Amino acid sequence: MKDNFGRDISYLRISITDKCNLRCKYCMPEKGVSLVEHKDVMTIEEYIQVAKVFKNLGISKIRITGGEPLVKKGVVDLISGFKNIGIKEIAMTTNGILLGDMAKNLKEAGLTRVNISLDSLQEDKYRGITRGGELQKVLDGIESCKKYGITPVKLNTVVMKDVNIDEFRNFVDLTKEDDISVRFIELMPIGEAVRYKDRFVSNDELLSLYPELKPIDSMDISSPAKYYKLPKAKGNVGFINPMSCKFCGTCNRVRLTSKGQLLMCLHSNIHIELLKPLREGKDIGKIIKDAIYNKPEAHHLLEGEYNSTDMNEIGG
Repeated sequence: MKDNFGRDISYLRISITDKCNLRCKYCMPEKGVSLVEHKDVMTIEEYIQVAKVFKNLGISKIRITGGEPLVKKGVVDLISGFKNIGIKEIAMTTNGILLGDMAKNLKEAGLTRVNISLDSLQEDKYRGITRGGELQKVLDGIESCKKYGITPVKLNTVVMKDVNIDEFRNFVDLTKEDDISVRFIELMPIGEAVRYKDRFVSNDELLSLYPELKPIDSMDISSPAKYYKLPKAKGNVGFINPMSCKFCGTCNRVRLTSKGQLLMCLHSNIHIELLKPLREGKDIGKIIKDAIYNKPEAHHLLEGEYNSTDMNEIGG
């Protein structure tokens, strides 16, 4: 399934809830999110129904996101449903708090990979960034993923000035003895994160802090990350640069929110309604194909065009 610019769209990110068990400062309002009426949220059966349409159009990879996807009732059944319709790769982005108890069931259902958002290795600082999170639960979740074979584990870290830049080398050092991937993602001005624009740190600046890191060939040409490695390290380090270096030219993904809204770009306020036509029995395949064909060429963050929607609603 190609868009108007010849990009092969094969990757669907599905946000299954805008709710979360944390309140990370650059992601969600401190008081949480407003409640959405149950009737306005997609059901597990509808997610699977829509995924089957996408699969028939050429989607081979689905990433489940939130909010926090593991707080969604029925998430294990959802993964099983995606597996049963023939989705080859089923991944998840999570804060890891609930992974320790759920990793075994997730693996058995068909989850293949996991990305864990983690912005500090210090208990007090982690609690402050997340407004109450327990670091040990995340570390236990990482170990559970290794135990049950949900690998390789990837850690996603947003580095900010006066927040956690002092931990950058500590995160990199995790890869010395452990076969994990630590990926640094530049702070994106979306929703709540706009308040933290002045704490932005480019990945080029981070690379200058650890000159021993050497570039390696990308493991996936469609990946937005550029990968590096320390000499003799078991794991690797990735840098994702949505601000300082656009990767729109190789973008292969679209997004679906828990309200059934299809987004062509993380940084756009424009969406296409799928839930209403789905419930009316319309051909959503044609709606999807038309939307993807008209996927915008690039975002306009550097021109100051920001998405005002909080990240928990879009899906990270």
